[in-house]
Amino acid sequence: MPANLARLTMQGLRLTLVTLVLTGLAYPLLVTGLSQLLFPHRAGGSLVRDQRGRVVGSELVGQPFTSQAYLWPRPSAAGAGGWDAAASGGSNLGPTSARLRARVEAEVRRLRQANPEASPGPVPAELVTASGSGLDPHLTPAGAAWQVARVAAARGLAPARVQAVVDEATEGRDLGFLGEPRVNVLLVNLALDRRFGAPAPPEASPGPPAAPAPRPGPPAVPAGAR
Repeated sequence: MPANLARLTMQGLRLTLVTLVLTGLAYPLLVTGLSQLLFPHRAGGSLVRDQRGRVVGSELVGQPFTSQAYLWPRPSAAGAGGWDAAASGGSNLGPTSARLRARVEAEVRRLRQANPEASPGPVPAELVTASGSGLDPHLTPAGAAWQVARVAAARGLAPARVQAVVDEATEGRDLGFLGEPRVNVLLVNLALDRRFGAPAPPEASPGPPAAPAPRPGPPAVPAGAR
């Protein structure tokens, strides 16, 4: 009996070791090597570089843009301030949530104010609602087109020229029938800079006037003087 137990124990240990090497080392190394060989860009995180070669983001992870001269992505509920790739997630607010309704109404007002020349119809839904991950890098073509007038005005261009860049960057359905047409916000904004140049940074508003220097007081009287 003890000899049989020892034999079974050794078989179990050998099987565990072989499984560990195959699934924990050999398979990950093989898959990583093949992906780096066949799909180096995607395997490296689909990183995006600007004209200077600097990494400015990833095609797969959304990021905020606030300049009037760029497309704006949809809101984010990832992390306390949004756009936190380490805290991907949605708001978990349902359609009957008063907080969600208030947030959407505030977003509609903000977008209407920032896009006075946009279509008078409803604001595209994705511009006022966060995605499930909070890091969606895409908009629908309608969501991008709704912002074209603002971007064109900020860059001093005709809207048709900005719309042409959006159209060129619009991605179709995968394999022709999977998903929906989409626009990658980061790639469009980089394409705008390549074609028309980066927008000038906004000028700093003058601060309040400096307070006048205090008038000198009377000279101090030496101790003991009369």
